[in-house]
Amino acid sequence: QVQLVESGGGLVQAGGSLRLSCAASGRTFSGYAAGWFRQVPGKEREFVAAISRDSNRIRYDDSVKDRFTISRDYAKNMVYLQMNNLKPEDTAVYWCAAGIDFWARAYDYWGQGTQVTVSS
Repeated sequence: QVQLVESGGGLVQAGGSLRLSCAASGRTFSGYAAGWFRQVPGKEREFVAAISRDSNRIRYDDSVKDRFTISRDYAKNMVYLQMNNLKPEDTAVYWCAAGIDFWARAYDYWGQGTQVTVSS
């Protein structure tokens, strides 16, 4: 059982950086894989990055490899997405999620989403 709240979204210029944060409630967060997903209105939700429950596995979509970094802080029950060299095509609502299966297409618990807008 996990409750997630994202923050850190905003408006940035192309080439800029942004750090998204995901705060998890309770003391069970370490038992779940965590991931970031994003969606543009009218398009399908897409996978961005994921990190396993023990942080031993990390995966990224090819579109963000070498630009985004996912990490988690167990002591603070936080998951982060550091986004560098942002591009206009990164504009989307970003969701933090937690799930049992690291490899799942969609996870089990979701935050409310945070808007990221990258200007050209």
